[in-house]
Amino acid sequence: MAKSWVNSWVDSAERIGADLHLELSEPSGPGGRRAALTRALRDAVREGRLAPGTRLPPYRSLAADLGIARNTVADAYAELVAEGWLTARQGSGTRVAERAEPLRRAERVPRRTAHVPSRARGPRHDLRQGTPDASAFPRAAWLTSCRRALQQAPNEAFGPGDPAGRVELREALTEYLARARGVRTEPGRIVICSGFAHALRLLFGQDRGGGGGVLRGPLAVEAYGLGFHRELLAAAGVRTVPLPLDEDGARGDLLGRERAVLLTPAHQFPTGGPLHPERRAAVIDWARARAGVVLEDDYDGEFRYDRKPVGAVQGLDPERVIFIGSVSKSLSPAVRLGWMVLPERYVDGVLAAKGEREAWASVLDQLTLADFIVSGAYDRHVRRMRQRYRRRRDRLVAALATHAPHIEVTGVAAGLHAVLRLPPGTERSTVKAATWQGIALDGLAEFRHPDATESDMPVRDGIVVGYATPSEHAYGAALEALCGVLPPVGE
Repeated sequence: MAKSWVNSWVDSAERIGADLHLELSEPSGPGGRRAALTRALRDAVREGRLAPGTRLPPYRSLAADLGIARNTVADAYAELVAEGWLTARQGSGTRVAERAEPLRRAERVPRRTAHVPSRARGPRHDLRQGTPDASAFPRAAWLTSCRRALQQAPNEAFGPGDPAGRVELREALTEYLARARGVRTEPGRIVICSGFAHALRLLFGQDRGGGGGVLRGPLAVEAYGLGFHRELLAAAGVRTVPLPLDEDGARGDLLGRERAVLLTPAHQFPTGGPLHPERRAAVIDWARARAGVVLEDDYDGEFRYDRKPVGAVQGLDPERVIFIGSVSKSLSPAVRLGWMVLPERYVDGVLAAKGEREAWASVLDQLTLADFIVSGAYDRHVRRMRQRYRRRRDRLVAALATHAPHIEVTGVAAGLHAVLRLPPGTERSTVKAATWQGIALDGLAEFRHPDATESDMPVRDGIVVGYATPSEHAYGAALEALCGVLPPVGE
């Protein structure tokens, strides 16, 4: 068992030591079993099977496992301590020495990570959009809700379950979304999923001709958006049509014969502005006139800083909007919980698709999130993170004003990322320079729909900078590194 697994997941192992797989040779010659155990342990350290710092089992435990005398284990440990392979300290037990020398790398079984380029192992500074600060996950509050949910869960909660999701979570979301996002719904119209991508699969199916979806293409999408979503839709046989954007958001007046449109109205991704109120009303008028539907991606609606709250478009007409949200930005993508608020006519179709084709979200996680919301812990966490991310946004803006005042910053009134507008022709070189310096970020072109035309949507150079991902102690260095790769004045 690897040391990291022991330390992270099995607390008791730190007290009783690692579970060892040792093959003792038949006793022969001087020392007998003690010598055989000493050789087996020494070989395990040499070959790297026992990592430096690994705590070994107490004498009694290992003796019982191997069927040998306790004193035999004690003598073998003592010999290896004397040779420098192990260390023994009062209260810390016996461990593999930190400087114990294994075989040369060429003599060891190759490890896959040894051949992975350093870039694949993770950047020095991760400024990609989309991921919150993992160090800020509310572990204690989440654990409290998990324990309470587990204690209070009825026995039927551990049965086959409901494809719509636990009613406790759907009831909690009904109240929360009405209060915080202006969503008009009831528990029977909410379906729990694992996130936005899962919602798209349920709505459009998973493959060409595979069925299982309730909507069909073509689908109008914003000219700038997440490429993964376009790829997922293409895999399901759905053609996407780019919808131009301007400073007021998506140009709904340019919608053609499509029957559905996907929008990020609270905070356009990635350019950052909200959909203008007149356009919000106009897209609802379009949906009514065309008997169409609006897919509303509310990916980070909780985080706003310098503007009033922007309510959900769904509140304008619940029968013409599918509202999709998740906790991937507010809590963590690791929680893998999201929701769809559906018009009545789509509920049965989505439940049928989910019941037939999809794995359901963890019941325990659903009950935990329900308690987390009802107890007020979710609101407290969102307020705390809103303050933290606002401070980070302010530090980003201040750093750019000092070190790169010629760079225009947009989309900073809300969300977890900003767009830095660059001089024409410098986007690609800036992204390349950032990569060489160990900075992970994306150019604006990465998000542009491949069918968007220059006449409808002029190309502008820029980079998308996520300021939520770095941990607090590393954020200053990340900003310094970022400013160091930006193009100078006049380039």
